[in-house]
Amino acid sequence: MKRTTEPEAAVARLWQEHLGARFPAELRGAELAGADMVLLDADIAGCVSVWLNNGGALDTERLSILRDCIAALEQILSLLNEPAGLRYYQRLHQLALSVSTAEAPKPTE
Repeated sequence: MKRTTEPEAAVARLWQEHLGARFPAELRGAELAGADMVLLDADIAGCVSVWLNNGGALDTERLSILRDCIAALEQILSLLNEPAGLRYYQRLHQLALSVSTAEAPKPTE
């Protein structure tokens, strides 16, 4: 039986919160700092979902995508004026950071 690590549990809780949130209507079709906001959401969501389904591990390509998304978010967050949109993307930022900095699980012997 697979044991869930604390980072996985924390990400899973935040992920469930995110899944219950509505995408901010004002950001549909919006592009900020050169990033399509819907695509940014989808890219991070895909990486988080894979990470959770792979026991806290991401392949190199997805990790690179996630790091690019984090860099984009770090430019975008200060541009968001609407509270709902800011909360939505702050949560995505937190998810992306948590996943990208979590230590990959060690193989069991």
